[in-house]
Amino acid sequence: MKWSSTLTAAALGAGAVAGPVAAASPAVAAPQRTKAATSTVRCTSKDRELATKLASDIAKALESRESMASVSFYDRPTGTRCTSDAAKKYDSASVAKTIILGALLYQRGGDLTGEEDALARKMIVDSDNDAATTLWKQLSDLTDPKKPDPVKIQEFLDKAGMQHTVLDKEGFWGLTQVTAHDQAQLLRLFSGDDDSVLGSKARAYALDLMQHVQSIQRWGATAGAPVDSVIHVKNGWLQRSQNPDVEAFDRGDWKVNSMAVLTEHGYDSGLVVLTENNRVPEGHPTNEGWDYGIDTIETISRAIYQDVYPGAEGYDPSRPTVPAAKPPTAG
Repeated sequence: MKWSSTLTAAALGAGAVAGPVAAASPAVAAPQRTKAATSTVRCTSKDRELATKLASDIAKALESRESMASVSFYDRPTGTRCTSDAAKKYDSASVAKTIILGALLYQRGGDLTGEEDALARKMIVDSDNDAATTLWKQLSDLTDPKKPDPVKIQEFLDKAGMQHTVLDKEGFWGLTQVTAHDQAQLLRLFSGDDDSVLGSKARAYALDLMQHVQSIQRWGATAGAPVDSVIHVKNGWLQRSQNPDVEAFDRGDWKVNSMAVLTEHGYDSGLVVLTENNRVPEGHPTNEGWDYGIDTIETISRAIYQDVYPGAEGYDPSRPTVPAAKPPTAG
């Protein structure tokens, strides 16, 4: 029987939680508030105690954060799933590159040309924006070159069941609206054994690129992951507005996102954490908002992995003291 634990916590940002949660007498904690709205952390698992502990610890990881965050986690061996605001939409920044990759592999049946392979590797391993823009255009209707309509990427989303993802049809791929639910669905697709969307060759290729993302971009949802697992990751960051006169809700704040898959040696899990409104205190260096978003993601990540893999030695990611690249211009 699948059990569920439900806790209300300051998961920072109102929104629907994806997926049904059914249980007899779920655990419920009193709402805890910060500057953002409260939301609910929901966990289901074959292990009732694990579900309860995860829901509690994710809530604790979120309760002190003053930005918004959404979470989707799954672990196939334990039948575990956790969500918080998983249907809330966020600017994608560079996590959209995993969608572009999936669409390219889908359209080509997993067989890329040498040029496409080189572009895909630069896009994922180095998070190269120009490569992403080139591939986005290749997968678009260019009737109006100034507004490439990503019709072939939409075909992939429809086939993959990523119904809540909204592509930017003016070519600004980094402003694609993504949800934690849909990005976790993409991770399941890459790491599963279902050939209906992507064949085994395409799936292995996608995971291989994410496994070899350059070391300074392996932070985020990798933090605390067992070091004996094979870790695949893709991150994204974007300073959405740099205008000090805009509304207080978005005043030069950072969007910071991370997604990771653990495979091999008995591991089979995926984690997506999306964040926004990571504030830069007035007069402080701009990268402080970027750091705050990463800290939020890594606090959640460590809490999850410690519960699911107790006693395992956890991965400790390193990152530069300032962003490794300028915020994505989205093409």
